[in-house]
Amino acid sequence: MIDGLLLDIGGVLTLDGAALTGAIDAVAELQRRDLPLRFLTNTSKRPRQAVLDELVDLGFSLQAEQLITAPIAVKQLLQQQHLRPFIISTPALLDDFADIDTDNPNAVVVFDAAEGFCYQVLDAAFQVLQQGAPLIAVGGNRYYQSGGSLHLDAGPFVKALEYAADVEAQIIGKPAATFFISVAQSMGCDPANTLMVGDDIDGDVLGAQAACLQAALVKTGKYRSGDEQRVDQQATMVLDTIADLPARL
Repeated sequence: MIDGLLLDIGGVLTLDGAALTGAIDAVAELQRRDLPLRFLTNTSKRPRQAVLDELVDLGFSLQAEQLITAPIAVKQLLQQQHLRPFIISTPALLDDFADIDTDNPNAVVVFDAAEGFCYQVLDAAFQVLQQGAPLIAVGGNRYYQSGGSLHLDAGPFVKALEYAADVEAQIIGKPAATFFISVAQSMGCDPANTLMVGDDIDGDVLGAQAACLQAALVKTGKYRSGDEQRVDQQATMVLDTIADLPARL
């Protein structure tokens, strides 16, 4: 039984700024069924509003409150714990953190900084971590799909800081179990009856299943041949594309 749906965005609904074939119609059909639905992303290169605007411009039907981005979850944590972060990110994402005090940092937060992952920045973060500051990161993704190939995501740089400073990062976003569970519960759904749909075998599928959610793997985006062999195929829905989802529910 499926009471609620969590849909990954990049690689499932969109790729390189375009909607994947059948994705817009599939989302429209799911919205018509009145199932609780949230759109999840670890994307941290752009502010939340830019992600929402792109989806709407592409023709997807969603409300602002249905979009859950990991950076906003990080911001809520910073505010709750009164942390002053040293932020590693793209310049664009800083718009979401304009009202956060970053003077005399007592935490390190790692987003996807792309070209911003340089020695000087990582070493500055290392200096803060040596003072006992916590390390917070959006996801642990090793790579992402763009332009027909895979590219390094933030995960490898988080691992480098963990190794250098001998600390363990607190992961906010996928694949953290607390992230999946909190989003499901925010919809009023039992996590065990909530389906996570994604293209990332580790961050989406195995992460959701570890949190006791149900999961579906789509063969688009960062999916690689053989990924489905890593899961219990009786317990995991495998779809060629998101367009196949409505008929399987």
